[in-house]
Amino acid sequence: MNEILYLDHNATTPIRPASAEAMVEALGVTGNPSSVHGDGRTARRVVEDARDCLAGLFGADAASVVFTSGGTEANALALTGGRRLLVSDVEHASVLDARGDAERIPVDGDGVVDVEALDEMLAASGEPAVVSVMLANNETGVIQSVPAVVEVARRHGAQVHCDAVQAAAKVDVDVRDLGADAVSLSAHKLGGPKGVGALIVIDDDLGAPMLRGGGQERGRRAGTENVPGIAGFAAAAADAVGEIGAFAGLAALRDDMEAALREHVPGTRMFGAGSERLANTSCFASPGIAAETQVMALDLAGIAVSAGAACSSGKVAPSHVLRAMGIEEDTADKAIRVSLGRTNTVADIERFVAAWTALHSETASVRPTALVA
Repeated sequence: MNEILYLDHNATTPIRPASAEAMVEALGVTGNPSSVHGDGRTARRVVEDARDCLAGLFGADAASVVFTSGGTEANALALTGGRRLLVSDVEHASVLDARGDAERIPVDGDGVVDVEALDEMLAASGEPAVVSVMLANNETGVIQSVPAVVEVARRHGAQVHCDAVQAAAKVDVDVRDLGADAVSLSAHKLGGPKGVGALIVIDDDLGAPMLRGGGQERGRRAGTENVPGIAGFAAAAADAVGEIGAFAGLAALRDDMEAALREHVPGTRMFGAGSERLANTSCFASPGIAAETQVMALDLAGIAVSAGAACSSGKVAPSHVLRAMGIEEDTADKAIRVSLGRTNTVADIERFVAAWTALHSETASVRPTALVA
């Protein structure tokens, strides 16, 4: 049986050895980081060293780093509150569903936020507002111009939150350059453990605590800190940021893959390719085969890809991101995502292209279908 070929790194990526080592070492620390005795102070030092590390990597003050259980909690923590909320139409579900009253900011055909529309939406009301726009889309890899969003928001006195979960350590992320009031991060997207993340809070007036009762994390997030997870997060981030240049090299693999897919299956559409994208991400649709069928068939061939975001176990549904981009449902429901990682090679791309092409050849021989470009 072929070794599993993992091409779903945007869902999660393998843990980095440095992260695993840091976690094992932290597991040997007994104390509660809120205790004042020696063991407690040792645990606190692990947490604060990690906080310092992440702050340095992402251009923040250490006091602004609030540890959470992951990106979803970080997003919710930033967006909890009574202010008017505007979110881009292509946000992660944790932002779209953070509040039932969120207003949607439209995007263009590549999934880039329409800043003129945002300007008009903010101008329509003098009510205090929060704008949430991700840095890089988890499905298409499209990168947003967050500083441009911030510029518009500032003209109307609005705060800005940026979900940088998918972008961190894949592109350079400096919160000072972004200009946002809060930025969300997650460990397992960059080679750290699952179940730990952070919200970098620049403006203390943004958001409100959801968990109370212990005073940890400057009163923003009660509960004993996940010391091993936090240690692993920092170690992974340091490792990943140091390899941003190598990560950029994945664009060559992705581009070669996309060219081969178009050659073998004419009519294949690449989404977001007209805009700047993460180097590792490709979202595409081709004639005739539903996304769910492709994902299952490739899984049987030992290849792991996804359709949309990996957020609800067992669910494969048409992408809300593609629909927001104006992609017709008959095409959106055939889209899959390939997301590469540091472990992938030219041979991996060749294996995927061969398997995907064979699947489409088999289907085309039974029921050829044209995909409108």
